[in-house]
Amino acid sequence: MTVLLLAILVTAMISKEAYLVYGDIGTASYYNPPYIPTKCDGNREEQFPPGNLFVVVSEGLWDNGAACGRRYRLRCLSGPKRPCKQRTIDVKMVDFCPFTPCPSTIMLS
Repeated sequence: MTVLLLAILVTAMISKEAYLVYGDIGTASYYNPPYIPTKCDGNREEQFPPGNLFVVVSEGLWDNGAACGRRYRLRCLSGPKRPCKQRTIDVKMVDFCPFTPCPSTIMLS
């Protein structure tokens, strides 16, 4: 019985440390200020991450607001005038796309 309880506790601790990671291809564009208020945290300045790398997302990623605060790692694959560098950026989702229809999957600040 003790071994079973220990196994359950270890499994629970491991599962809290495991994260589901999913990658997909989408499009990106940019948008200009004003950046607040947002649909996630209104007028709170502290919602923006250090370095101000944040994004707004389209309906496909919005998930009825559950996406607020999610972090994404982005990598450029192609674009006009070869904008891609061989690196990634980490961004935080802070808002729903303000345009209808949204011009891309993710819009960068």
